Amino acid sequence: MKPSLKISVVCGLLLSSGAVYADASSTDTQAPLSENMAQLIAQGKYLAAAGDCSGCHTIESGQAYGGGRAFDTPFGTLYSTNISSDKQHGIGNYSYQQFVDAVRNGVAPKGNLYPAMPYTSYHRINDHDMHALYAYFMQTKPATQPNRENGIGFPFNIRMGLKVWNLVAFDKPTFTPTADKTPLWNRGKYLVQGLGHCGECHTPRNFMMATEQDHPLEGAVVNYLNAPNITSKNLTQEHWTFNNLAQFLKTGQSPKGTAFNDMFIVEKHSLTQLNDHDITAITSYLLNQAQPSQPSQSAVSQPKLTSLVASQFDTKLPGYRIYMDKCSGCHGQNGQGTPNVAPALQNNATIENSNIFNTVAVLNNGIERQSYSQEQTYYAMPGYKNSLNNQQMADLITYLHKRFTTQMTTTTAKQVADIKKQLATN
Repeated sequence: MKPSLKISVVCGLLLSSGAVYADASSTDTQAPLSENMAQLIAQGKYLAAAGDCSGCHTIESGQAYGGGRAFDTPFGTLYSTNISSDKQHGIGNYSYQQFVDAVRNGVAPKGNLYPAMPYTSYHRINDHDMHALYAYFMQTKPATQPNRENGIGFPFNIRMGLKVWNLVAFDKPTFTPTADKTPLWNRGKYLVQGLGHCGECHTPRNFMMATEQDHPLEGAVVNYLNAPNITSKNLTQEHWTFNNLAQFLKTGQSPKGTAFNDMFIVEKHSLTQLNDHDITAITSYLLNQAQPSQPSQSAVSQPKLTSLVASQFDTKLPGYRIYMDKCSGCHGQNGQGTPNVAPALQNNATIENSNIFNTVAVLNNGIERQSYSQEQTYYAMPGYKNSLNNQQMADLITYLHKRFTTQMTTTTAKQVADIKKQLATN
């Protein structure tokens, strides 16, 4: 993984340091009035979910917003900080303007923030939503969990350089609705570009670690996986329908597969918490389509798939025996999947993608157990890096393509080896 990409994790890290102190970046702004405060706080809670704040600032054994989640970067380990209302370890002493400067501008009271905190996207959050977020975070339950010191080595632990980075790479974008688009589509644009900060992972980065604005949402390798191209053109080419994509965003699963790894965290803590209107808005924006008037219309563009009955051709492929040995127990002999165990492989977006990076990564490293609730969970998948050599893995991928997708490509051992080399050096 390129160093400029690996730091772009799906997170909102309010990381601070006592080494460098920043001046206020703007004049003081009046805090929100107390009337209708309950409604404002409720809205702030919803917006915090849309921004995936809990996903990055809460560890499994810790209190909500207490921080402590580790993020590996090429320069060392970053730890998310306590953003609860605790006045000693959290942000309970922040004024409204200090909160705005941290979230929108990447400048906390104790210093500049690393761009792992997606303030370059959060800068698009409007004033009303900022008031709501501040109202919510100032009344969250105080978490007494101390912040962990980052394991960042010299010279990257000196944050003065971040001032230069902001001058060069941070253009402080504001949200501008597209005039010829519907309010629903523009709501989706606001969520994707701002609070949802989808581009922080799905947009490639340059050597300065800044997102390449000429290639928005075209995909990037982040944290050992490829955050795929989610432009409307590519999603359409991969046969994502409006209903399939909306279902995936709302539940983390669809006929085209399930969310896993970092995207599972985003789904569990953020997207599954959004209301149907906002899910529809995001889907409309990503696909650049209006919501279909009838669900049946979404099936029109579905590709013609191969039969689930194995043919003589399928069984003669070198990967057939490997699939039956390693995969069929959970995914089924015909790739039909097993509810609450493993997803179906027929029309699965990961193996249907012509870019085999994620397929190799999953086969090599496996996937941890993904659980939304007792009713919706998927078992852990083992990795096969020690039991399948490069040729065997290539044969298995070729079988998956030719058996369960419309692809007729043949994967080579060299392609697998090249990706494994990237995985080993990341």
